[in-house]
Amino acid sequence: MRMTVGIWLGVVVVAPAIFLAAQPRLAVPHGKVTAEDVVALIQENVGVKWRKETVDTFKAGSAQTAVSGIAVTMMATMDVLERASAKGLNMVITHEPTFYAHLDTPEGIAESDPVWKTKREFIAKHGMVVWRFHDHWHMRNPDGIEAGMAHALEWQKFQRQDNQYLFVMPETTLKKLAEEVAKKLDSPVVRVVGDGEMKVTKVALSPGAGGAAEEMQSLEREDVEVLLVGETREWETVEYAADAVTQGRKKALIVIGHIPSEQAGMEECTRWLKEVVKEVPVEFVETKEPWWTVK
Repeated sequence: MRMTVGIWLGVVVVAPAIFLAAQPRLAVPHGKVTAEDVVALIQENVGVKWRKETVDTFKAGSAQTAVSGIAVTMMATMDVLERASAKGLNMVITHEPTFYAHLDTPEGIAESDPVWKTKREFIAKHGMVVWRFHDHWHMRNPDGIEAGMAHALEWQKFQRQDNQYLFVMPETTLKKLAEEVAKKLDSPVVRVVGDGEMKVTKVALSPGAGGAAEEMQSLEREDVEVLLVGETREWETVEYAADAVTQGRKKALIVIGHIPSEQAGMEECTRWLKEVVKEVPVEFVETKEPWWTVK
């Protein structure tokens, strides 16, 4: 999931440089750091004003939990929680929801659901705490997720100065571009709408799930030939892209898969957080791609 960044408008959120200098570093009493302390350090160093309405809140466990180590991840899946706990990392900072809904509250299932219940019980049994870091990591300038993805793709030199979500690439074919993305992001589920032999240079990268309105307006732009997204509904943006191709327009869509489309952005977050939180170990715990394909 991703907050709307309005790439078709070229909108960016500027983090004032004075913010970091103006904030003193929090003191951690008695050499112990709690999950609440970690969040406070993030809030004072993230470089953007903290929003009152945000999904960046605790999702499970107590804010007063003493932190032995921090696992930064794209998604706090059961597998991630198990591996983090085994490493002695009892605070999990996740980019995406933990409990199958944007607000981490039941939607269509009861909290007595066995999968939901088992996950919560595991967190409680192992003294873990889960906190989400989504909105404000995207709000940074540059967007923390976009910066990490551009780094992983080695596209920084192609990134437009006026709009961090747009890239001007050396001419290549759509097929070669998709193959490059699949290889560099280690995604087995890349799918493409468009003519594989079409020559392209103008690319937009919208990690996660920006929503159909944003995606279609991005494809509508004259300076976008190819839009890369994490995931999208097939009866919305996919159908729009397919119709554009049928109409003879020079347009294409590459669907990367949600996790690989943002994972490197949370690796970037790990690098940043290590400079912010010095009191406990900080590690990146990769979220495994759940999909596999039939050959």
